[in-house]
Amino acid sequence: MSPVKTPFGFHSTADQILAGVDLTGKRAIVTGASSGIGIETARTLAHAGAEVTLAVRNLEAGEATATAIRSSTGNSGVRVRSLDLSDQGSVRTFTADWDGPLHILVNNAGIMALPTLERTHEGWEMQFATNYLGHFALTVGLHRALADASGARIVSVSSSGNLIAPVIFDDPHFNFLPYDPLVAYGQSKTACALLAVEVTRRWADDGIVANALNPGAIATNLQRHTGGLKTPPERQKTPRQGAATSVLLAASPLLEGIGGRYFEDCNEAPSVMKRPDDWKGVAHYALDTGNAERLWEAFRPLIA
Repeated sequence: MSPVKTPFGFHSTADQILAGVDLTGKRAIVTGASSGIGIETARTLAHAGAEVTLAVRNLEAGEATATAIRSSTGNSGVRVRSLDLSDQGSVRTFTADWDGPLHILVNNAGIMALPTLERTHEGWEMQFATNYLGHFALTVGLHRALADASGARIVSVSSSGNLIAPVIFDDPHFNFLPYDPLVAYGQSKTACALLAVEVTRRWADDGIVANALNPGAIATNLQRHTGGLKTPPERQKTPRQGAATSVLLAASPLLEGIGGRYFEDCNEAPSVMKRPDDWKGVAHYALDTGNAERLWEAFRPLIA
């Protein structure tokens, strides 16, 4: 397969990606839409006419964001619903309450580098549980709604963290390994990329495709446990630039029917066999079809 190339790049903004695109009649969910690039992703989709649900843990922040988006876009179809991705019960409630087709699912929310080992009530490591398992359960729970949309897209927000670690299949929750905040983050973001690979393989016949992405280095609350963003200024993006690749995968006509791939700077990224000095590209193990199937099969019974 030839790599996907677009006219857009590092400096492109989400608004530029969807200039002239009409999403009227489309329904979208954006997780973590009350902060960071989630706000810009939701705003841009709403500006293009989509009905957007902000799936957030903090309802007060979500309502404030929704009010601002309605005001700036004139789109009254911006709603807020409670979702705690670290709580499988919350995910089940969310998916059970969803009614009707879903055209766009942006799995955007995430946490990074928790300094000490935290676990969910199931005993799952918190980063893996939130970044991957919560989104996995959400995606599976919304399968029928996505299939009913006849051409749905799923966006899986990964990061250059996939270059830190593969999924540690024998000990994903650090029951034996000493806990490392960045290794835990890295494996969770590798899992996010693998989710896009396996969703496309399993659900393409339902008209559903998924792609993963690295949004780039954007100063947000994500880095609150790492002392802030340390990327050189010339390699940093604004939130509107950071949301551009997400929006490209979610709604651009350029990506029609394309799935199972990994993007950065609005173009498909190369697969790499070792971590580059510039942290560009996607680790080969994060796109491996065997890993993707193994991950699905290993955790699907746990989210039933």
